[in-house]
Amino acid sequence: MTTPYYTITSDTTFEQVIKKSRFIAQLFRISDEADAQQKITAIKAAAPKATHHCFAYVLGDDDHIQRMSDDGEPSGTAGVPILEALKLNEVHDVLAVVTRYFGGIKLGAGGLIRAYNGIPVQAIQQIGKVQRVLQTKLAITIDYRHVDSLNYYLTQHTIPTLATDYGVAVTVTIAVDQATISETESALNDLLSGQVTFADQGPQFNEVPVPPTA
Repeated sequence: MTTPYYTITSDTTFEQVIKKSRFIAQLFRISDEADAQQKITAIKAAAPKATHHCFAYVLGDDDHIQRMSDDGEPSGTAGVPILEALKLNEVHDVLAVVTRYFGGIKLGAGGLIRAYNGIPVQAIQQIGKVQRVLQTKLAITIDYRHVDSLNYYLTQHTIPTLATDYGVAVTVTIAVDQATISETESALNDLLSGQVTFADQGPQFNEVPVPPTA
């Protein structure tokens, strides 16, 4: 993977009323096209009285699959803006369905484009994004008296704990960026006066929250 992989933190729903039309954006993490189509079908079945169910989705690390639908809105005013919202936010493997209940006031092409683009963007901002990064699982074994010191260090440095096993000693498994393994081990050796052992349990992909401005 040569470029950062972002996706939404979890599925989410965002609703907005614009000139009496009710827009409901539903965003999902998806695994393949069958998954996307199943969710679209379910949304349509759950809201048969809605005027439109417009959607777009992207699949793959490089978005090699891109699909969209205006679902009866004027051509280019719904599907494309939704798709552009996903691409602008650089999220992958995401489906966005924007359901509209027409309120009697026409928005015009420009108004529709702004609505169908802006609402998914706000939905993404609401739920947030994560980045999939390759990290190393590092098992740290310590005496019970060092647990508080270790947990404080991990909290201060925003290092996630994957598991904690209590036995004769305590083994805490953490996820560490591969570039900072040596630095982390050195810091913990100093903190715990060398009374710590480490075991590299291999690499794995983890999801790390992305700051709102990213």
